[in-house]
Amino acid sequence: MKTVLITGGCGGIGKATASLFTETGWRVLGVDCQPFNHSFDLVNFWQGDISQSEIWREIAASPFLNTGLDALVNNAAIQLNKSLLETTEDEWAETLGVNLTGSFLGIKLMTPHLEGRAAAVVNVSSVHAVQTSRNVAAYAVSKGGLVSLTRAAALELSEKSIRVNAILPGAVDTGMLEEGLSRGHLSKGKFESMKAELALKTPCGRIGRPAEVARSILFLCDDLNASFITGQTLVVDGGALARLSTE
Repeated sequence: MKTVLITGGCGGIGKATASLFTETGWRVLGVDCQPFNHSFDLVNFWQGDISQSEIWREIAASPFLNTGLDALVNNAAIQLNKSLLETTEDEWAETLGVNLTGSFLGIKLMTPHLEGRAAAVVNVSSVHAVQTSRNVAAYAVSKGGLVSLTRAAALELSEKSIRVNAILPGAVDTGMLEEGLSRGHLSKGKFESMKAELALKTPCGRIGRPAEVARSILFLCDDLNASFITGQTLVVDGGALARLSTE
């Protein structure tokens, strides 16, 4: 049985990913800063701040990793909806700490458990790594850095038989999306009306579902179907990036 460790397992995409991996027979380990209170069971769950090395060292020393790790999904993230000039140094550091440093620490400290197993790392980045909006600079920078980390890690870890790829979700129906719509880049109104407006801007005509991103993550973790894919970014955005901003 294969084992996966998922960060941010309590959020929208993280929860959907943990659920899908559990359904498909994986042993699922999770970590989040929030307590885990979902209906499905994980093999083990840690509550902690993934931007700090202490929680990663605790996980690395756990007997649950004695049999190795087949996949690491760096999904945990926070989004700061604030203009660049209004962003404080602490807010900037916290956003990059969770979204980027946390993934660096995960890769660094989980590699001994991943190497030699045809294992995979999937970093959950964002379309904001490629094109972004006003008032989300810290988040965009962290997600852009995560794409660069993905490429660098893919090169360095290939000799250890570890593939490293990134998922770039677009608008997905999660709590983070609801918070993000407060930035004012859409017409003001209730959350459902703003979601409808956002759907009209997406070629597929709707926003994404967490389970759709989860299936893409599972694909990249599959050492058969994705065995020759590393250092790549898979955009899961309903076609949003395909449209010119001037259209």
